[in-house]
Amino acid sequence: MPGFTTRMMNSSNLPPSPLETVADCILAVHGGAGALSRESPSNDGNLDECRAALEAALRAGYAEWQKSGATSVDAVLAAVCCLEDAPCFSAGKGAAFARDGRIEVDAAVMDGGTHRAGAVAGLTTVKNPIVAARLVMDRSAHVMLIGPAADAFARQHGAEIVDPAYFRTELRWRLLQEELCKPAGAPDAHPESRLGTVGCVALDARGNLAAGTSTGGMNGKLPGRVGDTPIIGGGTLADNASCAVSATGEGEYFIRAVAAHDIAALVEYKGLSVAEAARIVIHDKIKPAGGKGGAIVLDRRGNLAVTFSSEGMYRGYITRGGKSRVMIYRDF
Repeated sequence: MPGFTTRMMNSSNLPPSPLETVADCILAVHGGAGALSRESPSNDGNLDECRAALEAALRAGYAEWQKSGATSVDAVLAAVCCLEDAPCFSAGKGAAFARDGRIEVDAAVMDGGTHRAGAVAGLTTVKNPIVAARLVMDRSAHVMLIGPAADAFARQHGAEIVDPAYFRTELRWRLLQEELCKPAGAPDAHPESRLGTVGCVALDARGNLAAGTSTGGMNGKLPGRVGDTPIIGGGTLADNASCAVSATGEGEYFIRAVAAHDIAALVEYKGLSVAEAARIVIHDKIKPAGGKGGAIVLDRRGNLAVTFSSEGMYRGYITRGGKSRVMIYRDF
């Protein structure tokens, strides 16, 4: 693919980069990757608030996971809804504004056992976009619905509807005004504000994987812009034959790289570990092309890999025994 050069190599030859691996994981979440240096922390919200939201999402997903008959999709929905409700992330409440002052949100979910998937883009009135994505998966013959028709479909099937003003936060509005006043070609004053996608990967008691991702997109995006989040194989993928992936970052690069699918293909066809596969795609393919971001990747054995090329990434995981950990910076 033009613009991308992928060098296949073993993990010992890969460039140094943040990489976490966790065993016995059954659920992991992220709240976006960005310029989260300790010296200049995120402007997207109070860091304690973000940590609390990540922990709440882990606990919500774990509580669902523990229910008799619950699926990995159920756990993903519970966790992502928590993150969508947290205004410190750009998904659901707190989503980024497009240049015309409107908010459009996207989401996707995929079941690794059945390969069923649902996605929505350009929603303006559904409180939890991930719920709309699941409705598309469960109540339609399609994979993706967009715009007003997607809002109407979700409303018809019982999704909670809100006034578009629900999504607004004053912080995001201020960041949009700064973006609109920025001279052409000037660097972002708050590069971390452009990101904030949330996501979850989960493994249920029957060994089935699922992935879900939700976003309000990039600050100051063109109206109608759709990133990698609702693109199955771009920012979201789950397949029991390989792994579950939820990505975050500069979506255009992840779409061009077919990032989530590429990670899964390296696991399934090359026999690489989720850590090796994620590291190659994020650091050896997308980063040299100019894109920043990260991914959480989980396989059926409970092996979790988290890697990112930005300065930080909101993230956390929980194990089968209920042990959880939440991180933001490069704490490893």
